Amino acid sequence: MTAVIIAPTRLRPIRLRLGLAALAVGALGAFGSPAQARGPEGIADVAEKVIDAVVNISTSQTVEAKGGGANTMPQLPPGSPFEEFFDDFFKNRKGPGGGSKGGDNGSGPPRKTNSLGSGFIIDTSGIAVTNNHVIADADEINVILNDGTKIKAELVGVDKKTDLAVLKFKPTKPLVAVKFGDSDKLRLGDWVVAIGNPFSLGGTVTAGIVSAKNRDISSGPYDSYIQTDAAINRGNSGGPLFNLEGDVIGVNTLIISPSGGSIGIGFAVPSKTVAGVVDQLRQFGELRRGWLGVRIQSVTDEIAESLNIKPPRGALVAGVDDKGPAKPAGIEPGDVVVKFDGKDVKDPKDLSRVVADTAVGKEVDVVIIRKGEEQTKKVTLGRLQDPDKVQAAVKTDEPAPEKPVTQKALGLDLAALSKDLRARYKIKDSVKGVVVTNVEANSDAAEKRLSAGDVIVEVAQEAVSSGADIQKRVDQLKKDGKKSVLLLVSNGDGELRFVALSVQ
Repeated sequence: MTAVIIAPTRLRPIRLRLGLAALAVGALGAFGSPAQARGPEGIADVAEKVIDAVVNISTSQTVEAKGGGANTMPQLPPGSPFEEFFDDFFKNRKGPGGGSKGGDNGSGPPRKTNSLGSGFIIDTSGIAVTNNHVIADADEINVILNDGTKIKAELVGVDKKTDLAVLKFKPTKPLVAVKFGDSDKLRLGDWVVAIGNPFSLGGTVTAGIVSAKNRDISSGPYDSYIQTDAAINRGNSGGPLFNLEGDVIGVNTLIISPSGGSIGIGFAVPSKTVAGVVDQLRQFGELRRGWLGVRIQSVTDEIAESLNIKPPRGALVAGVDDKGPAKPAGIEPGDVVVKFDGKDVKDPKDLSRVVADTAVGKEVDVVIIRKGEEQTKKVTLGRLQDPDKVQAAVKTDEPAPEKPVTQKALGLDLAALSKDLRARYKIKDSVKGVVVTNVEANSDAAEKRLSAGDVIVEVAQEAVSSGADIQKRVDQLKKDGKKSVLLLVSNGDGELRFVALSVQ
């Protein structure tokens, strides 16, 4: 079982073959002989060393049978010579899916489904690692060793964010285990070896190179995949990716493919991430990630220009949780985090990953840029409790009893907050600023997704309480030669974000 991402473009197999042929000829010319062109001789040694540590993961799940299953009458064109045969076979057949009298659409009783994936042993006491999607919703999990021995396994814990799972089982014979290597030491072009259970064939070895590192494919909040061209197919999920020392440097998880077969674009969770997740799952049965207590967004070119940050970098703090660790440390909305615990922060993803990987309760230095100057804040990290719950703002277009007095600026109709406007847009009493009552079509504000009911809290990092305040700040920025203005915007629930609008 392998999660598949469908490629957005169509493949051109003929051109691909020509390209590979040309590449092969070039390789022969470069290396001098076919034997050298095949790659390093160490691949066979790696495979022999680790093959017994790689296992197949077999799962079964009870599902409700539904109409349209394997026994459902197929759709045939009118007048087909097979129409009479299938009519007799399906419609007159009794039992599950047989279209029995009484209008049965093939629902039938619950049935069991089976699937196969891959995994690997990390402890000879009987501890194995695989992907969460390989064992998700399974009623029964079995580990199948390389010699065919089948052993029932129990789930130790899962982490859906990184798609990893840890299993335990009681070995009936001595086992071979593998250890994690350092994925940070991988270089582009390094040879890697993938072993798994593609298409349920059993242990299969493929080799390739590291095509890229730190790939973010938007599959989760902590994406930092190793990309490889080693053949990874359906059923390889959860299997290990080895370096030439025989150490696990990744867990094969995703492929890009229009057909489910390998086209040379596969992704593995790096061992640095896997090792930390596995340790916590074995120790606690769950993940205990660090928590900073801020909402962050990207530093765009416009925002960077507004904040005098060159070059654009870091994670812009859009909001601070009142009960989070950042609040007492003095971190505020508008701060840009550029370094966390000694590690550079290039973008919000960097900050999310490094915070999550930092131990709960650790005191760290957080370097921020505030109004053009660097400052260092000391923060004691909390624990991320429930990251999946995000409350969306509730907005309405119900008319207000009275038409508010508005002022136009930046393509917006602006009004001072009143009791009627708070009721119309369901804005909490704690939210202060100037409410947007209308957004001009085709304006920069519309493009940046400002909408009626949003509240402008600050302009150029100064609080505002009326449309006149906003216009005054905009006029001053124009005189100063600024191309954009930075707005701190709140929704009705008080969730903040920064938006940069052109003042030209």
